[in-house]
Amino acid sequence: MTTTENTPDLYASELYINRELSLLEFNRRVLELSKAEHMPLLERLRYLCISSTNLDEFFEIRVAGLKEKSTINSIHSGPDDMTPTETLKSIRAIAEDLVAEQYRVLDEELFPLLEKEKIRFIRRSDWTPEQEAWLKQYFKESLLPMLSPMGLDPAHPFPRIISKALSFIISLQGKDAFGRDSGMAVVQAPRSLPRLIQLPCEEGCTEPHTYVFLSSIIHAYVEELFNGMQVTGTYQFRITRNSDLFVDTEEVDDLLHALEGELLSRRYSDVVRLEVASECPQEITQFLLKTFELEEDDLYRVNGPVNLNRLLQICDIDDRSDLHFKSFNPGLPSRLRGNPDMFAAISKQDILLYHPFESFLPFVDFLRQASIDPEVLAIKQTLYRTGPKSAVVDALVQAARNNKEVTVIIEIRARFDEADNITLANRLQEAGAHVVYGVVGYKTHVKMALVIRREKAGLKRYVQLSTGNYHPRNARIYTDYGLFTCDKGIGADVHNAFTQLTGLGKVSKLNKILQAPFTMHEVILEKINRETENAEKGLPAKIVVKMNALIEANVVRALYRASMAGVKVDLIIRGICRIRPGVPGISENITVRSIVGRFLEHTRVMYFQNNDKPEIYCSSADWMERNFFQRVELAFPITSKRLSTRIIRHLEYYLKDNVQSWALNAEGQYERLHPAEGEEAFSAQDALLEDMAEK
Repeated sequence: MTTTENTPDLYASELYINRELSLLEFNRRVLELSKAEHMPLLERLRYLCISSTNLDEFFEIRVAGLKEKSTINSIHSGPDDMTPTETLKSIRAIAEDLVAEQYRVLDEELFPLLEKEKIRFIRRSDWTPEQEAWLKQYFKESLLPMLSPMGLDPAHPFPRIISKALSFIISLQGKDAFGRDSGMAVVQAPRSLPRLIQLPCEEGCTEPHTYVFLSSIIHAYVEELFNGMQVTGTYQFRITRNSDLFVDTEEVDDLLHALEGELLSRRYSDVVRLEVASECPQEITQFLLKTFELEEDDLYRVNGPVNLNRLLQICDIDDRSDLHFKSFNPGLPSRLRGNPDMFAAISKQDILLYHPFESFLPFVDFLRQASIDPEVLAIKQTLYRTGPKSAVVDALVQAARNNKEVTVIIEIRARFDEADNITLANRLQEAGAHVVYGVVGYKTHVKMALVIRREKAGLKRYVQLSTGNYHPRNARIYTDYGLFTCDKGIGADVHNAFTQLTGLGKVSKLNKILQAPFTMHEVILEKINRETENAEKGLPAKIVVKMNALIEANVVRALYRASMAGVKVDLIIRGICRIRPGVPGISENITVRSIVGRFLEHTRVMYFQNNDKPEIYCSSADWMERNFFQRVELAFPITSKRLSTRIIRHLEYYLKDNVQSWALNAEGQYERLHPAEGEEAFSAQDALLEDMAEK
């Protein structure tokens, strides 16, 4: 590491972990949970499926972007100085190892354990005569009519394959009815059929959960599609395409219409990965690589079904509660029990809910009450991800029909939720709500709701601010804070933020809330630097940050300087982290840990000790370039000492966790934490369930 007059060079590339490789390491931690013997079996299978889905998205977005840059020989790199081409080579080595481990865990650990629990996946070689007869009938009645084999010859070029769809390439011998003998054909599995077919279980059956992969049925009876010809090989394959939508926001007049067009083209964009069955011959894999214009490094051979995510179908078996996490009912603060008047409760004091340990229903009640309250004049809300069928949207629709002024800012570019959000936008508009699609050039990622109510003293603003999406299902599996307040300063700030998003004009000064892309980055740097100065003066100085990702280089350097000054910096970063902790003379005072457990950690919290006058902010934003500069985000203060104390206790739980926690070391590797000898095992999520969920 270079130095100048004994001052470390905080721009040195070795101080920064590559963001793509860090994201892959997060996926490795998810995969590790599929091997955790203390986890319920079907939850272990779910983690395996999640790791597969995560890897799909990684290729669809991150690898696709790197390949585009590599194609034009871009040398642009991040602070780690790895070029796109170098990063792709490193990704290949790690991803290949991850894929091999996924299938090893499935074949050697999970399948045998599921078999013991009488959840069986029957191979073709093990079908009984009765099973084979039923499956052949299923093929003829339910599958054969939907299959369209496509022979490959000059008149029938290679068909267009949808991204992530199960397909087969068939090698053939003999001539067809027209004398053609190209030797190969393609069959695409119907997307409307499940990938796992449950065998019938008659009365008295002892094994009701017996399944056959759809791919096995196609393998067994594919010759039925090629009358008079001999099938010499049937091989699964799956392609992954670039799924990052591009809409030139400077050129389009109608963002909604342009995005609808992009969604259709996503199915057939550039291919970035090819997965094939492990036994697929080399000549066929080379043919597929050439067809999709891929290189050998884009090929992944898999020893099993080419889409592990389809096993999620099994994870939701509802008659095997013994193989799932123990169920719980989210708790409620005492003042919100028994159908309370939400406006009266918020007027009395700020309310902070921590999902999923506490219920999401109070927010739905907040909107429902607002929709029918004759004193409520207007409702404004942002929606990023909320699901196609949502009680939140139902309440907004009802409010619009009741002649409230309803304004909804929908981010229709929320990745992989674009189609659902377009549907929601149309539904809200039909009900009479004002729908805005955010700001051209910036994603609207902020989570905020504002209700304006007429009261004796005049108009009053009620606000809800959240670290996560207004998605009832996600609120059961993501950890997020939601704050209800009628604080005048925060209410005015939220009102101004909505005005910025729906109208035109200069940036309004906000009194209490930090806003990206305007003040958030600058103020966060100021607060980190203040802790640094306090430490240099011998004053109490500490920073605790919990979020999904921390990669913005200026923030990283500010934290390094804080550490060098003696500030204790504890980082709880679920996923991507560029900081390298424990580097002598630079980051010895920084710790980084990742909590991966039953719930997806999603809260963004910032704690600054501030010479024993603590400041706490919750936020919709991670510390990434896109959140600071390319998105509309808010960070809101927790001004109640009662609520601040509560959040600090939660942070202490996460820092104490030695069951679901991984610690990042100076080499950039994560090490699973375990209770030391004589130390009690402690899970933050279990403790939070104990504290807040209904018993």
